[in-house]
Amino acid sequence: MPARLIINADDFGLTTGINRAIEELHRAGVVHSTTLMATGSAFDDAVRIALRNPGLGVGCHIVLVDDIPVSHPESIPSLLGADGKTFRPSLLDFVQAVLRGTVHPRDVAREVQAQIQRLQRAGIDVTHVDTHKHTHLFPAIAEPLLHVAQRCGVTAVRNPFGPIETDAQGKRTPFIRRTQIRLLRRFQPQFRLLPQLKSADILTTDGTLGIAATGTLDADRLRSLLGSLTQPSEQNSLYELCCHPGYNDAALDMIHTRLRETRDIEREALLTVVPEILQQPNAPELIHYGNLGVTGLLRESGQHRPNTGYESVL
Repeated sequence: MPARLIINADDFGLTTGINRAIEELHRAGVVHSTTLMATGSAFDDAVRIALRNPGLGVGCHIVLVDDIPVSHPESIPSLLGADGKTFRPSLLDFVQAVLRGTVHPRDVAREVQAQIQRLQRAGIDVTHVDTHKHTHLFPAIAEPLLHVAQRCGVTAVRNPFGPIETDAQGKRTPFIRRTQIRLLRRFQPQFRLLPQLKSADILTTDGTLGIAATGTLDADRLRSLLGSLTQPSEQNSLYELCCHPGYNDAALDMIHTRLRETRDIEREALLTVVPEILQQPNAPELIHYGNLGVTGLLRESGQHRPNTGYESVL
């Protein structure tokens, strides 16, 4: 059986230009999955696109840093920055708070629930969850996130860790970023031991390609990443490719993001490289998270479910 591949476009709902790029890539047969930001300024436009493209799997891109929360700020104080109204402005500030233990799991659960349910109320069948800046690689975030996702009927989550060999690829990946990824890999064993993943109540992939390549994912690098999945050793594997296509337009100029010109580069690379790869022998099968075959609000695994203390926010 060939490898299965989920090409997921992040940041759906951030701008209308990003939304347009994702719809174009989906209709070109390149992108089958995306994650929608409940906090995005182009959320309503993204919902309209999702509803008219039923073959596009839509997950929830949980945002806990550098944005405005969906919940009332007073209900999630440990997630907020100094202004008491918005999330912490930088990933570094957020990580420091997580490692100090000052981010309360009930606040995480409350905000995750608010974001997932905003999509569901808009008519989106949420296929999976992932997080802005991959914050769920920390157990303190992943544990409440998965608990709430399961209770909301979401049945899959991004594996925030990539294969070691792909993390090391690409000399254009800044040294500091490569070092950060290697240091954060120590959380990988704990991710696999999360109870929802062990019981298969929530599914994930073998790993995610493209995380280390964020900001440098051009045609050559994409061809290298996807070409590896055609090898016989990758038969029966399941991977996600994380990407950030879009249009570097006036709407993007209004958004705080480091990914600008690279969104055009990724869009063009996907349109060029993915059809090439699909013509090769042993080409991966493109799917989305909703194709993984788990249905229902809660699956009975026969295992005791501990009282986590998050139920009070649900």
